[in-house]
Amino acid sequence: MSAISLSRPVLVDAIPGGWVRDALLVSGGTLFVAASALVVVPLGFTPVPLSLQTFAVLVVAASFGPVRAGASMALYLLVGMAGVPWFTDQQAGWQFASFGYIVGFVAAALLVGALARRGADRTVGRSIGLMVAGNLVIYAVGVPGLMLFAGVGLPTALSLGVLPFLLGDAIKIALAAGLLPAAWRRGGDERASR
Repeated sequence: MSAISLSRPVLVDAIPGGWVRDALLVSGGTLFVAASALVVVPLGFTPVPLSLQTFAVLVVAASFGPVRAGASMALYLLVGMAGVPWFTDQQAGWQFASFGYIVGFVAAALLVGALARRGADRTVGRSIGLMVAGNLVIYAVGVPGLMLFAGVGLPTALSLGVLPFLLGDAIKIALAAGLLPAAWRRGGDERASR
């Protein structure tokens, strides 16, 4: 058998409760990402604000697995599109520069959750790879969205929507890469295997 199994528990599988647990987790994950959007540092040279959302999305995804994390991010996206102003800078709808990144949250949640379901969140090294992959997916969806919204080419979109965030992403990745394996060492593996 390979070092990374095809189907392993994720952190929240250690919590009993079945579908009630899942519904509460999906709602809680959505609210956690919405709360992380309140921590905003506007950057005057780019229409994309700095926030804690990517950290929240990736931690939720790795902890919840693909189905619950994907549902959390889809709920966040749909409720915000319906008019709840809980995106960064209290935005709602879809006509703003960082909307593509929010769409990318759904795709990143599915990927990171699936990789975590295969055990990619158990060690610091694997967790770094997991978080980098999630960030790349968010950028892969967000940058084209920024290009469409701002009417700029790829080089400008990269300088506005990627380069200013790389240091912050590295810090968030390091924090998450330490947090996830530590949570497993604290008892996640033993409880989830019961």
